[in-house]
Amino acid sequence: MLAPYALPAAAAPLSLNYDPDSEVDVELVLAVDISQSMDRDEQEIQRAGYVSALTSEEVLEAIRIGPTGRIAVTYMEWGGAEEQFVVAEWAMINDAVTARAFAAKLAEAPIRHKQRTSIASALKQAVNLIQINRFNGMRKVIDISGDGPNNQGGRVTDARDQALTSGVVINGLPLMMKAEKNTWQAMMNLDHYYEDCVIGGPGAFAIPVRSTEAFADAIRMKLVLEIAGISPNANALVQKAAARKKVTCSLYD
Repeated sequence: MLAPYALPAAAAPLSLNYDPDSEVDVELVLAVDISQSMDRDEQEIQRAGYVSALTSEEVLEAIRIGPTGRIAVTYMEWGGAEEQFVVAEWAMINDAVTARAFAAKLAEAPIRHKQRTSIASALKQAVNLIQINRFNGMRKVIDISGDGPNNQGGRVTDARDQALTSGVVINGLPLMMKAEKNTWQAMMNLDHYYEDCVIGGPGAFAIPVRSTEAFADAIRMKLVLEIAGISPNANALVQKAAARKKVTCSLYD
């Protein structure tokens, strides 16, 4: 006579801990630069751009057509190595009501400035936020924006590579709104820096923002692509890395 079948000891906790309400299509960290090089007008445009994008019909439609019809998102501002601030805690968005509630937290939060630019530390903290939340996303994405290179907190490529081992995808929003009047920013090719030194993971992409007028549209496009899990046509948006000289990522660290 066959002995009664028993589940392996390790299987029971997995079954008991499963929470279908925690499932989302993507866990998304919006990691937003508040370093001193971002003046107040730019910060207000940046904040308003996220508020507008998160409540836009395009983003809501991208959420609705996903496998679960919901995403989890948090909004973190960052400056120097020890300067990361969660403006809006993790929340699930699955309709216009939840989107407006999350966006309202951003709209109501005060604007702050910090001195340095630690992309490396921002990536580390973003990974930590993903690892400690209650959600279970099919994909995990860090959406990091900034207007300068990493200049504090260790090598940006080390932080990027470590983040990628946790299974996240890092997308970038290099802000080049000062490039026409700021020779330093124009010379450093921030879009190339983000491509070579910051972003990574399957389908990772960067969308440069070259004017304040284009900011809201760029954020909306980027969120739709991230929520839908697709990448833009690289030929239309960025120059292929193979067609140019690679950036020396450690130059600014």
